[in-house]
Amino acid sequence: MDLSNLGHYPSLKDKVVFVTGGGSGIGAAIVESFVDQGAKVAFVDVNVEGSTKLVEDLQAQYGVKPLFIKCDLTDTHALRQAVKDIAAALGDIDVLVNNAAHDQRHKWEDVTPEYWDDRTAINIKQYFFCMQAVLPGMIRKKAGSIINTGSMSWKAKQGGMPAYTTSKAATHGLTRGMARDVGKDNIRVNTVVPGWVMTERQLQLWVNAESDAEIDRQQCLAGRVMPVDLARMVLFLAADDSRMCTAQEFTVDGGWV
Repeated sequence: MDLSNLGHYPSLKDKVVFVTGGGSGIGAAIVESFVDQGAKVAFVDVNVEGSTKLVEDLQAQYGVKPLFIKCDLTDTHALRQAVKDIAAALGDIDVLVNNAAHDQRHKWEDVTPEYWDDRTAINIKQYFFCMQAVLPGMIRKKAGSIINTGSMSWKAKQGGMPAYTTSKAATHGLTRGMARDVGKDNIRVNTVVPGWVMTERQLQLWVNAESDAEIDRQQCLAGRVMPVDLARMVLFLAADDSRMCTAQEFTVDGGWV
C-alpha cells in the first residue's frame, strides 16, 4: 500500500493501538497505517494465514511487526484475555479501532433467532465488550480514542441483510452514549462510516459491471473508496489533532449518502 502521501501525526508515535479484524481489507490498511506512524500496533483476527502474512510483510517493509493474536471476538472471555495479553506486551491501550464485522447477505424470511444472535454478536455486541475491556487502561491514563466502524448501508436503505444493517445503525448509538460516559476521563469515542470500499472481499463477491455503474451514479465523487481512505480518517481521529472531536460520525463514502 502506498502511504507516501499520508499525513503524519507526531502524537501517534509509540501509542498502543488495538485493531479488531486487522488481518485483511480495511483492517489491514489501518494496521499498516499505524505502523507507518510509529505506533505500537496489535490486532486480532480469526484468519491466521492472512494475518501472519501481513505481519511478515510489515516487518520486511518497516523493520517492526505488529502483535497478532488469533481471537474469535464473539468469545468474550477470549477477547478479554487478548486485551490483557496486549497490555502485558505493549502497555495499556491508547487507541481502539473496532473494525471487525461481517456483512453476510441474508433474506429476512430465513432469519432464525439463533442467526440473529450470531450476526449481532459479530457486528455490535463485541464492539461494546472491546470497549469495556480497554477502558480501565484508558481511564488510568486519562486519555484515549475509540473509533467504531459503522456502515452507510442502512442509510442508503440497503436490503438483503437486516441483522447487519440493524447492528450498524446501532453502532452510532453506542458511540454517542459511551462518549458521554467516558468523556470526563478525556476519552473520545467516534464512528467512522465507510461507503462501498473496494476491499478484496468486495471485489471478489459483489463488484461487477452493474455495481460499478451504481457506484458511478450514487457517489458525488469520481473514483473508488479504497481501504486507505478509511485509514486516513481513523488516523486523524486517533491523533491529538482531533482532540475535541467526540460522539461524532465521520463518513467516507464519496458522497453517497
